[in-house]
Amino acid sequence: MSEGIAQPDRPQEPDGGETDLFSKFDDIIAMREGLLSQGREDPFNLVMEQVLSPTRAICNGRETILLGTYNYMGMTFDPDVIEAGKQALADFGSGTTGSRVLNGTYQGHKECEDALREFYGMDHAMVFSTGYQANLGIISTIAGKGDYVVLDIDSHASIWDGCAMGKAEIVPFKHNDIEAMEKRMKRIPEGAGILVVLEGVYSMLGDTAPLKEMIRIAKEHGAMVLVDEAHSMGFIGENGRGVAEDQGVLDKVDFVIGTFSKSVGTVGGFCVSNHPKFEIMRLVCRPYVFTASLPPSVVATAATSIRKLMHGSNKRAHLWENSRTLHKGLRDLGFELGTEEPESAIIAVIMPDLEQGAAMWEALIENGLYVNLARPPATPANMTLLRCSLCAEHSGEEVEQILAIFEKAGKAVGII
Repeated sequence: MSEGIAQPDRPQEPDGGETDLFSKFDDIIAMREGLLSQGREDPFNLVMEQVLSPTRAICNGRETILLGTYNYMGMTFDPDVIEAGKQALADFGSGTTGSRVLNGTYQGHKECEDALREFYGMDHAMVFSTGYQANLGIISTIAGKGDYVVLDIDSHASIWDGCAMGKAEIVPFKHNDIEAMEKRMKRIPEGAGILVVLEGVYSMLGDTAPLKEMIRIAKEHGAMVLVDEAHSMGFIGENGRGVAEDQGVLDKVDFVIGTFSKSVGTVGGFCVSNHPKFEIMRLVCRPYVFTASLPPSVVATAATSIRKLMHGSNKRAHLWENSRTLHKGLRDLGFELGTEEPESAIIAVIMPDLEQGAAMWEALIENGLYVNLARPPATPANMTLLRCSLCAEHSGEEVEQILAIFEKAGKAVGII
């Protein structure tokens, strides 16, 4: 190394007079180190070496059934979807390098929004670069300082972050508790701006919201309603429009938020609405204005997938069959589940604690089955869950294989 060239000082461990900004994460660091110190594989850093289909991948050199991908309708390998992406990549290049309000709106972005408007039968559609940004942007822009956001205590992180960014007053209520929600609504000052935020399907337990009753209460108090249908779009409802459609209240919802990273099979987020002033959001919503738009290949795959989902009734029926079969099979084996009956494509298997949950996860992956290990504080009531998400492309034979692997692993770990 040449003399006379100043070299940056090496980072030093914090001493008594220096604050360690990582200290807030010490509990999580200890939890992770505790799991890994037992020689276990890191359940939060699995590498898929090769993806073979919507339901199979090579993990740790072994062919593995995928039961934790949110690929509900199996669109990731649809030939038409893939071909649309290839063509857009060839015609428009790899990216837009700009925001939607500058140079980042290509023909594909408009076609994707057209597909969403047609899918939902609504007047307006706005595509974001991620589903997280859709919630962050819409909620923070609509509900600002002095307004009130009424939301379920188990709402997704993107919903909470949207509330924080907008600086509205947050009014949480007990999960799926209609009476608790109504009590909170009655305490809000008369004349205040109110946004009620609900989810069609809650991603941890896979349970659905009583939207019909909750939307009625919201409207009685003069509130606008936003429903996040990320985990129901494409699957639930006669046309796959989500729980609001299934419960007959879609026409009473002011804003529907969704994502392309579940049933649509790619990445991105969106909001659809019938509000006559909605288009102004394109100029005032910061996560939309100040983010580069989705690559042309992504919006092309999304638009193609959305249009195919309009005619996905057979796939939806098969996915419901898979969900009922797996739910009943796991319950009959003696596992404790998050719902009494299957309410969505998510089935949560409740573990006694994190240590046994990690052991069970490892036993499953070693036997060729991948699920999600979900832990506190992300889970309700500090539960440890093995979260299973079914796919319309899972065959009946694969569902039986899944049950056999759960039985073998559960007995080996001592869960059942």
